[in-house]
Amino acid sequence: MEGILFTLIAFFSMEGVAWFTHKYVMHKLLWSLHKDHHVKDHSSFWERNDFFFIIFALPGIVLIWKGLLQEESILAYLGLGITLYGFTYFFIHDIFIHRRFNILKKSKNPYLLALRKAHKVHHKHLSPEDGECFGMLLFPIKYYQEAKKQNKK
Repeated sequence: MEGILFTLIAFFSMEGVAWFTHKYVMHKLLWSLHKDHHVKDHSSFWERNDFFFIIFALPGIVLIWKGLLQEESILAYLGLGITLYGFTYFFIHDIFIHRRFNILKKSKNPYLLALRKAHKVHHKHLSPEDGECFGMLLFPIKYYQEAKKQNKK
């Protein structure tokens, strides 16, 4: 039971980490890596922004590794939560929102539609300033309400 609790704490805490990092690191300090995600040139499947996948995977890998080697199960569970968030991020962001793989195009789920809309609103800003909707799983409720209305039509 303790393992599930620590895994969930780490998973849901990552939304705050992702929001903060996206807003203050990716859109400020490391904009040079993130810029090609907003201003597409489509010359390659890969983006410099994809380096963030590696950067964000490292804490989860290190925690799992240290937790297993040192028999500190709490560290392993925290690493597992971070890693599960990373898989969720990849699935939602790269597969569902940006459609880097040709699947999941026809969802009518209001939450998923709202998630996609919030991310599109985020991408309308082509410079690091004046951004909005920096998280992945959480977004302003207005996008969910719009998606529900759209489904009723």
